[in-house]
Amino acid sequence: MNLDELNKKYKDLSYEERILTLYDDFPPEKVLLTSSFGTTSAFLLHLFSRLRKDQPVHFINTTYLFQETLDYKDELVTMFGLNVVEVKPEDWKNEFTKNDETWTKDPDLCCSINKVEPLEKIKAEYDIWVSGLMGYQSKFRKRLPIFENKRGIIKFYPLIDVTEEQRDAYIAEHKLPFHPLKEEGYASVGCAQCTVKGKNREGRWEGSSKTECGLHL
Repeated sequence: MNLDELNKKYKDLSYEERILTLYDDFPPEKVLLTSSFGTTSAFLLHLFSRLRKDQPVHFINTTYLFQETLDYKDELVTMFGLNVVEVKPEDWKNEFTKNDETWTKDPDLCCSINKVEPLEKIKAEYDIWVSGLMGYQSKFRKRLPIFENKRGIIKFYPLIDVTEEQRDAYIAEHKLPFHPLKEEGYASVGCAQCTVKGKNREGRWEGSSKTECGLHL
């Protein structure tokens, strides 16, 4: 089934139906699910804990995350019974970015070393990569289809057309916790040194035109 056929097939399905149907169309062992354990990650992770509890969740630990993010991850792992696989950058490269403070000079390079490269190393093992991106979060994300081919892997965005109101309604219905920094004004949370308060992704890489870490570009 090609991308056009997949997008047509999944277009009118609910997000629950999309997740369930995915495992009819792709071998379970070839499905990669990632989570940043960001401000609204409980939404997608709760869906998978209900619909496909055995799906591992890959988490990229850049070593620069807020302690609140790590605590939130632990909370959701316990609450949902998640099987989290931690992915980390190479020690020497990560140490270089610390000593060099690369994020102040070349944030794209810092993201590449600490986020993109670690995931690239495992992507070859999978056919499809599930991500919780939602279109309302940025102009770039608003243009994304449900399925796209990106650097040798099919990306699957089951929540891409979900509205902020629908997201909040689901979280309220199931009494799910938001990331603790959301109440403090952080709508999107990444690495601590590159994140400030702001709406949607406005607080990421303040003072720069950069809005994506590179994983989804």
